[in-house]
Amino acid sequence: MKRSTERILTTHAGSLPRPEDLLNSLLEGGAHAFDSAAGAERLRQAVAEIVGKQTELGIDVVSDGEYGKPSFVAYVNDRLGGIAVDKDAPPRISWLDSREGKSFPEFYATGSGVHPFARMSCVAPLTYVGQSQLNRDIDNFKAALQGAPATEAFMPAISPANVEDWLWNAHYKTQEEYLFAIADALHEEYRTITEAGLLLQIDDPRLITYWIRHPDIDLAECRKWAQIRVAALNHALRGIPREKVRFHTCYGINMGPRVHDMELKDIVDLILQINAGAFSFEAANPRHEHDWQVWQNVKLPDGMLLIPGVISHTTVLVEHPELVAQRIERFARVVGRENIIVGSDCGFATFAGSKELHPTIVWAKFESLVAGARIASERLWKS
Repeated sequence: MKRSTERILTTHAGSLPRPEDLLNSLLEGGAHAFDSAAGAERLRQAVAEIVGKQTELGIDVVSDGEYGKPSFVAYVNDRLGGIAVDKDAPPRISWLDSREGKSFPEFYATGSGVHPFARMSCVAPLTYVGQSQLNRDIDNFKAALQGAPATEAFMPAISPANVEDWLWNAHYKTQEEYLFAIADALHEEYRTITEAGLLLQIDDPRLITYWIRHPDIDLAECRKWAQIRVAALNHALRGIPREKVRFHTCYGINMGPRVHDMELKDIVDLILQINAGAFSFEAANPRHEHDWQVWQNVKLPDGMLLIPGVISHTTVLVEHPELVAQRIERFARVVGRENIIVGSDCGFATFAGSKELHPTIVWAKFESLVAGARIASERLWKS
């Protein structure tokens, strides 16, 4: 994993806005939108375009935009065997029932968190059956990277904890048995990505949003729950060198008040137990910009990188490059300039059809990210 040895490197959280025709195909056909020859070719072109767009804007560590997936989590509907549509599965906990929803019921009554995907359940032993789609995405990404001036490349994959929430368990005797079965199935995806020469990014918003969605538990109970999920993720990562793994957690695409977000200081010790070489987290929005102070009291393990968000998905305001530079310099002063690369708080199109920010605003934010990193680098490497 590249480090900021000569200047501050830039990246982001993975998901990026899709071109309109690709988006329409995904909305109509889901993961099977690219099964036809024409669909497969358009996907390949779109991945090349988005890799080119990132490098044109000056992003160093790029992704494929998750263009081959209908959602950062729902893509597992087509990559896991042993699951089926289940009209009798209980609905997922809504934001109305969360700590946030209870505090701001009028705001969350508008339907925040609704998704278009059918509820599915695990009804038989889990297996990984997504090899062809995964290999397609890897091949498209690696082809796009040929000749591109990217410093490094990463591919996101979902965590066991998020799949546990997404797919109802109607087969395994206990929830823990189910969780580790998910980890075993996802291990194949994780291993394939890293063996292809790409960095693996684990997307795990549930690790810290579980607290928000379960107002009936206290902090000790939440940490106990999280400890088991960290163990399951490490089981899924077994045998994969930590320097090939980035771990991303966040509070989701929720643009609500967010007064009940879990504090980083209350879970950072558990996160640092994850077998990853870099930790990506929110640090740009008004609810979490103060979290840089956590690293004044928490020692960053040797060899680990921080990837703080210095631009946010929660506002249409484009951050000024000088503000981005100041955010970068705070972290550099605390953990060392070589121990950070900088990115975004969250993805910018985590499922097909999400329209939190117009693509033109996303690209403008990336321009500020790169400009801010340039300003900070000039100061941090000033002889």
